[in-house]
This record gives sequence, structure tokens and C-alpha cells, in this order.
Amino acid sequence: MKPKSYYSSLLELNLAILFISTSGVLGKYIDLPVPSIICIRSILACIILFIYCKLKGFSFKIPIKDRKTILLGGVFLGAHWMTYFYALKLSNVAIGMLSLYTFPAITAILEPLLTKSKFQGIHIILGSLVLVGVYFLIPEFDFSSTYFKAICFGVMSAIFYALRNIMMKPKVKHYNQSVLMFNQLGAITICLFPTLWMISGSEFIEFMPAIGLLAILTTAIGHTLFIQSLKYFSTTSASLMSSMQPVYGIILAVIFLNEYPSLMTIFGGLIIISTVVVESLRVKKTKSMTPKNG
Repeated sequence: MKPKSYYSSLLELNLAILFISTSGVLGKYIDLPVPSIICIRSILACIILFIYCKLKGFSFKIPIKDRKTILLGGVFLGAHWMTYFYALKLSNVAIGMLSLYTFPAITAILEPLLTKSKFQGIHIILGSLVLVGVYFLIPEFDFSSTYFKAICFGVMSAIFYALRNIMMKPKVKHYNQSVLMFNQLGAITICLFPTLWMISGSEFIEFMPAIGLLAILTTAIGHTLFIQSLKYFSTTSASLMSSMQPVYGIILAVIFLNEYPSLMTIFGGLIIISTVVVESLRVKKTKSMTPKNG
């Protein structure tokens, strides 16, 4: 990858991370049943991506063998969103987002096992550093508290997210990322459509602007950009670099929800940022050293 292409891809990945990080504030703010939030979010984003793909002339044709994998990835994505939002509801933005960010470490372990690729010691070290950062960001480990339940949901969300990203890595080389996201959102919509009865029309209208932001900015744009980044970075590298998401999320929570982090939270955040910087520089060096064809 040429230097300009690398920086462009890195900027694109960071924009994806920033947009996705808005899910913490929006998920905490929208006072509706979690399955209904995820369903409406998926429907709106699905419509937006369908229109976009049609205007761009992207083909929706995907062979059955690949479609099954992509749709299963959509189920994992829906499960990731569900458990993540439950974590947010049971605690706060910091706890919800930071417990989710065990997923880079989980990805570093699962990716070599599932893809039969070689374990990289640096990924295990950086993933472990992320866990150390998360440890300092969590205020207490009281098993009877809702915080502990939130952490459990966050870790479950991390597992689902890691599985989905690993499954999607081979597909981004062959299909347009917007088409892939459209198919996955369709799978989520079908699974959760019956949950719409849980909300009233007035509740839907009240939170429609926030759900609209969640669908357009967080989902349609953010997650599509993230899938696209898998063309240029390994799943584990993208996961580690996206550890900036909780930092962005906490800043947004301070601005919009008046949730202020403690000094320990700031310390943990600095550890997480350090892993992002190290992995970004490592990937850049690796790409620049790759021999060019011709």
C-alpha cells in the first residue's frame, strides 16, 4: 500500500470508529426496548443502503454459499448490538463500551484458530494491554451489581462482534461493502421484526430523530466504512485500532449526557490509546516493507 493510500485508509477507519462510537450515547439516550431499537435501526439503515446501492448500480447478486455466511454474520452482528445495548442500559456509556472492548483480545485469539493463520505474539500483547486498560476503566467488580451484569453482556457482545468480523474478512475482497451491510441488516430486520409490537406510535415519534442518527451515522455510514477497512487491515489490526471507540464514546458522553470519567478511567483510556498508536505504526511499517509487484 502506498503511503497516501495507507493514510487515506487509516483516516477512513478512524472516521468509521468515530461514527460507530455515537452508538453509546444514542443507545443510552433512546428509552425503548432494546430489540425494538435494533430492529428500527436496521430497517432504516437497510432502506438507506438499498437506495444508495441502486443509485450506484451495485450488484446484489451473491452466490448461495456466500450468502449463507454473510447472513449468519448478520445474525452475529444483531446479537452484538443487542447485548451491547443491554450493557449500556444496565450501566453507563463507559462501562458498556469498555467491556465491549475486550473484543480486540478475543479477535486476536479467535482469528488464528478459525482461519488457521499464524498466531502473532504482538497481537496477544496488544490485546492484553487493552484488557489492562479496561480493568482500570471499570469502577468496581461487585458480582451482585448491575455493573457486573453489564460487563457480562459487554463481553458477550465482544465475542459476537469478533466472530462477525472474522467471517466478513474474506467476503470484502469479492463484494461491495454496502451490499454486504445491506444483506446483514436484512437478516437482523427479519429476525427482530416481531418485536416492533413492544413500542407505541408516540414512543416511536419521540425517539425517531435519535434512531435516525443511529441508523444513518452509526450504522449505514460507520459500519460500512469499518467493513471497507478490512480490505486494507487484518481483522485483528482493525479491531485493535478501533479501540479508540470507547475513548470517543466517553468524550461524547461527557458532552451530551454529562457523564464524567474518573482518573482511573482516564488512565485506562491512555493505555488503550497506546495500543492503537503502536498497532497503527506497526501496520504502516509492515505495509511499507511489503515488496511491490512489477
